[in-house]
Amino acid sequence: MDLVNALVALTNFVLIPGAAYGAQLALGALGVTLIYGILRFSNFAHGDTMAFGTMVTIGVTWWLQSVGVSLGPLPTALLAMPVGIVATVLLLLATDRVVYRFYRKQRAAPVILVIVSIGVMFILNGVVRIFIGTDNQVFADGARFVISARDFRDATGLEEGLALRVSQVITLVTAIVTVAALFWFLTKTRTGTSMRAYSDNEDLALLSGISPERVVIIAWALAGTLATIAGVLYGLDKSFMPFTYFQLLLPIFAAAIVGGLGSPIGAIAGGFVIAFSEVTLTYAWLKVQEYLLPSWQPDGLLQLLATEYKFAVSFAILVTVLIFRPTGLFRGKSA
Repeated sequence: MDLVNALVALTNFVLIPGAAYGAQLALGALGVTLIYGILRFSNFAHGDTMAFGTMVTIGVTWWLQSVGVSLGPLPTALLAMPVGIVATVLLLLATDRVVYRFYRKQRAAPVILVIVSIGVMFILNGVVRIFIGTDNQVFADGARFVISARDFRDATGLEEGLALRVSQVITLVTAIVTVAALFWFLTKTRTGTSMRAYSDNEDLALLSGISPERVVIIAWALAGTLATIAGVLYGLDKSFMPFTYFQLLLPIFAAAIVGGLGSPIGAIAGGFVIAFSEVTLTYAWLKVQEYLLPSWQPDGLLQLLATEYKFAVSFAILVTVLIFRPTGLFRGKSA
């Protein structure tokens, strides 16, 4: 039974949280790699775009809750998320029209657009903090657990409990549906095929009659949708704080680069690589060790890194990939 208890502990504290976190990073990395593939620059404002979409969703959620609207066991934020998506898409389209379009017409170097996106990032970060503040905002409601640790122990008779939160299930289901819809759009629709052609060879796509402005508009719309979904799912699973989304930019970019910038499949794979690396290296393995080797009494928690240093894991992986394989696992565009 000790082996089963060890597996339950591993599932509870590593596999399930890693899978949920990986899905959130994968959705964020998909937005980054989509903009990089179409517009040829790294959008450093993506993390704060996630924060903006989540902020709007939180505001609508609070309004729905105040008038008594809910989804029962599911979070009310799922009803509010479409409003957040629309607001984020409109914001990105307006930003492109006012800011990025000028530099695109000037055929500015990608590094110029990167610097511009950093400026947009600071502006968005300030706007979000002004409207919602800097404190943690918890906006999840409905049922908290699909199964609680106590119910699992009572049902199985095991010493170790397994808890599965509603937010984790929603994250995984939503991520699967979103990714499936995105790949269907990119591979089965005429617009998606035009976007892939534009990404592969811009000049040839223009000669084929593909409208670059239409491609750009759709790219920003998809990026805004993915950013809002990823931000809301992360907020439901943890909590919302604007500065946290600013910090999420590092693991999201690490995921996109590890998988290969410009590769949607790579972005998904990179998200799970980064997530499980962070969770595994910051987890205190003492509990698992006590089941597997009860005779061994170590002095510490068998934790390689404290949780405060989890972003250092992303940074180390990012630097390693940039040095030894800048095209990533799936050979995307060189970073």
